[in-house]
Amino acid sequence: MSADLPVEEPARRVSPPAGGARETDAWDRSFRLWDLYFGVVWSATLMFTVAAPNSAPVRAMAFTIFLLMAPWYVWFGRTELMRGQDSRRGLLYICVAILLFIPPAMLVGDLRSAAFALVPQCFMLLSMSRALWAVTVLNAVPVLGWALVWRPDGEALFFNTVSCVVSLAFSVVLGSWIIRIIEQSAERAELIAELEASREEVSRLSAERGALAERERMSREIHDTLAQGFTSLLMLVQAVDSELERDLPGARRHLDLMADTARRNLAEARALVAGGAPADLNGNSLPDALRRLAARHGPGPTDVTVEVTGQARALAPALEVVALRTCQEALSNTARHAGAGARAAISLAYSDAALCVRIRDTGRGFDVSAPSGGYGLSGLRARAAEVGGSAEVRSAPGDGTLVAVHLPLPPPSPPSLTGSPA
Repeated sequence: MSADLPVEEPARRVSPPAGGARETDAWDRSFRLWDLYFGVVWSATLMFTVAAPNSAPVRAMAFTIFLLMAPWYVWFGRTELMRGQDSRRGLLYICVAILLFIPPAMLVGDLRSAAFALVPQCFMLLSMSRALWAVTVLNAVPVLGWALVWRPDGEALFFNTVSCVVSLAFSVVLGSWIIRIIEQSAERAELIAELEASREEVSRLSAERGALAERERMSREIHDTLAQGFTSLLMLVQAVDSELERDLPGARRHLDLMADTARRNLAEARALVAGGAPADLNGNSLPDALRRLAARHGPGPTDVTVEVTGQARALAPALEVVALRTCQEALSNTARHAGAGARAAISLAYSDAALCVRIRDTGRGFDVSAPSGGYGLSGLRARAAEVGGSAEVRSAPGDGTLVAVHLPLPPPSPPSLTGSPA
């Protein structure tokens, strides 16, 4: 039974998680409006009581009983309203408030205006069925008691009864509206809480995925650079150990290769730490970097040639790194597994749409369907996939090995037109 109620946020709400989008629920920020509304209705009802046509003792009795409603609201009811739960404490508050309202309203009819403040509280604190019973009591019992105490004439009884029915109907409609607002707001609060929890989970998973991707990238970089360099150092140490007594010039040559390999490993390590380009690509084109790579592998046990077709041009650093690392991995495998006398050839084919890198050796080959515990070939495929490309390995026992990587390229930029025709 209320007119313009400041129903902005419900009491039955789900508090957002700590650190969420809303540090304070909107209901907590607007609850002072409910305090103000209760205070205005309560004060106006007291003034109606003072000005009522009843006798002074009756008005004083009604005034005194109704006066207790304010401390009851402040001390007990306000906390329950902010909590907004259908609990025994809420039911207790409403029952005591009704007991403080009905006797004064039976004595002084003007006191029935206090129902404007109590009806919304019933729907805030009670379930729908309990709230309807409480609202019916608030509207009907004061009129019935007033009629029994004062025995009014038929016309006054008729108008008060009609007013009671209209007030009850309005209270039910208003209460249903309040309940809907409370439920919808609680649902929105739950959705916000779930959204914030989901956002935190997505952020956590994204960070974990990023960390995993970075670990995989570093693993590939270390495998393709430092690990291969250390493998070469170990092979050179073995060669030096076997040559120290019978071939001193060969041992010195291998020591020079060890020093060169160590310097290259150091340069690669610095590039990894700095996040820069690989040492071979630092200031060099991709074909030049591959020629330097081929020179390090031959002449010797493995001869390597480099062939470039198409118009060579600077590409995105990520694409050139994939092409270089592919050749490094393939040549490292050739040196270790192809056998003595094997030859290798690197083919670099540029086109408008793609860059094709092919490394073929004439070594002993292997069965590509056999399980492998190595990391190189899987890392090679992962590198190509990261830039939208594909990698293929073809081999058979006694038939050599072919590693082919296809990397899509963006269309070349059209030449800019500068100047003006003469």
